[in-house]
Amino acid sequence: MEGKNPKATKGGFTAKVSGEEYEPYVAPSANIKEFTVRAVVIGCVLSIIFGAANAYLALQIGMTICASIPAAVIGLAVLKGGFKNSTILENNIVQTVGSSGEALAAGVAFTLPALLLLNIDVKIVTVFVIAAIGGLLGCLLMVPLRKFLIKDEHGSLPYPEGTACAEVVAAGHEGGNNAKMLLKALGIGGLFKFITDGIALFPATIDLPLKGYLKGGAVGMDFLPSLLGAGFLVGPRICAMSLAGAVIGWVVIMPLIYFIGSMAPGLIVAPGDIPIADMDIWAIWTNYIKYIGIGAVTMGGFISLFSALPIIVKSFKGTFAAYKMKDDEVKRTEKNIPKKVLLIGVIVLLAIIAFLPVFPSVAAGSVGAIMVLIFGFIFVAVSAHLVGYVGSSSNPIVAMTIGGLLVTAVLFRIMGFNGTSGIIATIVVGSVICISIGVSGDMAQDLKTGFLLGATPKKQQYGQMIGILTSAAVMGAVIIMLNDVYGIGSQKLPAPHANMMKSIAEGVMSGNLPWAFILMGMGIAVAVWLMGGSVLPFAVGMYLPFHLSAAMMVGGAVRGIVEKSKKPEDVKAKKIEKGTLYASGLIAGDALMGVIVTALLYIGVDMTNLIPGTENAWIGFLGYAVLIAYFAWIVFSKRHEDKLEGRDLKM
Repeated sequence: MEGKNPKATKGGFTAKVSGEEYEPYVAPSANIKEFTVRAVVIGCVLSIIFGAANAYLALQIGMTICASIPAAVIGLAVLKGGFKNSTILENNIVQTVGSSGEALAAGVAFTLPALLLLNIDVKIVTVFVIAAIGGLLGCLLMVPLRKFLIKDEHGSLPYPEGTACAEVVAAGHEGGNNAKMLLKALGIGGLFKFITDGIALFPATIDLPLKGYLKGGAVGMDFLPSLLGAGFLVGPRICAMSLAGAVIGWVVIMPLIYFIGSMAPGLIVAPGDIPIADMDIWAIWTNYIKYIGIGAVTMGGFISLFSALPIIVKSFKGTFAAYKMKDDEVKRTEKNIPKKVLLIGVIVLLAIIAFLPVFPSVAAGSVGAIMVLIFGFIFVAVSAHLVGYVGSSSNPIVAMTIGGLLVTAVLFRIMGFNGTSGIIATIVVGSVICISIGVSGDMAQDLKTGFLLGATPKKQQYGQMIGILTSAAVMGAVIIMLNDVYGIGSQKLPAPHANMMKSIAEGVMSGNLPWAFILMGMGIAVAVWLMGGSVLPFAVGMYLPFHLSAAMMVGGAVRGIVEKSKKPEDVKAKKIEKGTLYASGLIAGDALMGVIVTALLYIGVDMTNLIPGTENAWIGFLGYAVLIAYFAWIVFSKRHEDKLEGRDLKM
């Protein structure tokens, strides 16, 4: 391949060497095509697609898929299929630009729909401005951290998605089997979604209310390909912790609340407005369990922040060391965007925040800008470091956002801002912080891929910004369309994180936050932490409906069986690699078809009566069981294993 480095580190991308010793795949002295028009255009299209799909996922199940690997695979297929003279660094730009939409979508969909839940008329341009500010700020704040986190910590921080993308991109220039497998899974995930939501052949969920001594509780499952795939990606431990939180919430606390209510007919406990004995499972969850979950997630965020204090200190030191060298002394593979662009960009973005019309006064806007700068840099540093260990899919974006949101809300309240204007100002600050956190985590993975391949960081950073602006331009239309069709906050699109942001901001500003339930959640989180458990997955499992965690556990169990098998490590690695491709495809297919079905309903095309369906949820369970069996067969069989693309840097 043109530009391939003959001195590339023996052992490949995972070789345990320092950043100074590592020799990238493409030599720093090489001069090959990288930041081209076709690479940027393809990346922008993928950014829009994955951004829209992940906005839908975030509102439906409260999580998103890391789009780096799918973007790398699809970009590879397009470049290899349509352009004979494409280069490996062009493919890296496609992946960098293409994955930015997913990161932006997470921050936007986790927070800004809270404004719609408040019945505020949100304009497309408003979403664009807030999304663009948060996304660009996340990019800029990540720039000075690159040297410390990506290069200096090369032997310590693996950045799983970033390394995997480098493997996919390098291997892909020898063939296209990975792309075929991903697209096949994408089609299957999309087909299943079309059957359940497009033509409504059978229900997409099953509810099983508990009876007897456990009345008031429930179990169930959502039949979503995205949850099956997500469970495989995050693994059995995270899934088990999430399900444990769901069990405590739905099988222990909810029946307890109902039992107490049934012993005292007519008992009304705020924030509920009807007797507990008259509530169904969803009313109990909405009025009580959600707030216990909020407390648990909040405490999980504080625990994570406390644990990350050494990271923050190191990141500050790395920031000041990053720009000491003169530009003409820096290798191509070490060049960031110019210092002037970085400083001016941050100042301009903060100035825009200070004067945004959504704030009730210039003073509030100025405080908001200060909060964004402080929490932005702290959480960007923590996020970019954490994803180096756990990957972007496990990045505790929401927990960190809640910490910033609470402090901001209290400050605004002290300044005298309350009511709707104070709530809006708080949510906007939280949204900018949340978007910055998500984008920085994705950008860290992309910069790791570039570091391994020998890309030019400056070109990746500009590419990420272009992708951010492109995705931000359509994000408002997607969010508003989803709200018009399904209603954000409905059972179809519960928007769990946006609901959480709304509840916190509303409660602090009005002074009626149900602190008793929140403190209960905090206490439970501390207990889980003291036992050595993963607090955030547990807390999120408690906050979300049981149905989501149950479906994810199935995917996690499939991966757990692979990991615990007595097969040789290389065989297990192949099965996990194959499962990861199919899981990513199932998630992407589910989300993309969800957006397509929504768009059709938005323009008046309703196909739910096209074929006579059934309301029997057990039929849906049977269909989901078939999908699970197929996925397990793909993972455990030897099919395709010898066709997975590998690479060899031993020269």
